[in-house]
Amino acid sequence: MNMRMLKIAAIVCAGFASGALAQQAPQGITVNGEGVVSLAPDTATIRLGVSERAASASDAMAQTSEKVRGILDQLDTLKIAGLDRQTSGLYLRPVYDNRPREDASPVEVSGYEAGNTVSVTVRDLSKLGQLLDAVVAEGANDFNGLQFGLQDNAAALAKARERAVEDAMARARQLADAAGVKLGKLTSMSESSQGFRPMEMRGAQMKSMDMPIETGEIDISAQVTLQFEIAEAD
Repeated sequence: MNMRMLKIAAIVCAGFASGALAQQAPQGITVNGEGVVSLAPDTATIRLGVSERAASASDAMAQTSEKVRGILDQLDTLKIAGLDRQTSGLYLRPVYDNRPREDASPVEVSGYEAGNTVSVTVRDLSKLGQLLDAVVAEGANDFNGLQFGLQDNAAALAKARERAVEDAMARARQLADAAGVKLGKLTSMSESSQGFRPMEMRGAQMKSMDMPIETGEIDISAQVTLQFEIAEAD
């Protein structure tokens, strides 16, 4: 095959490739929609604990364990079920004397710190303020956040999905009208919903606020993507 025929063959192949790409290119209107439903939370999860320092490791652990037992007794009094509490952190570590020293002597251990953290789920929010007061009185001195949530968000998420589709449909119609075209049939639909994000209150906020705690609302959101054809003009 001579050079002239090779050039012709390359041109023909390029033409076929361009036609195939044109046929595969997405045609139509693609829109995103979002729906949101707001509900009052019905659960709260709090991570609370005790940390203590002592000269010996055994004393640090003993002091921490004693206060944690008192906290668990308070949870029993408030009828917090065993399944709604879980040890989420336990540690024992040396505490070093980091004071400046004139010689090159090694850093010495000045004591030990022990800590125990418990995650507690509260299903009756009317008990939340009382619970916090009770555990602080028992020696809880480590708070890692308060998180409000929902026990069941299925119905709210279904409603959020409906609203997301309605929102996307309205956007598609608006775009079609603005472009002076007719909206065709729906060709694809996808969802990227995240459900709800629990509202979280950090330890610093918890320590500075007065009881009782205001729970506010939680947003349950759904996101969809719809693709439509552009209908032929009548």
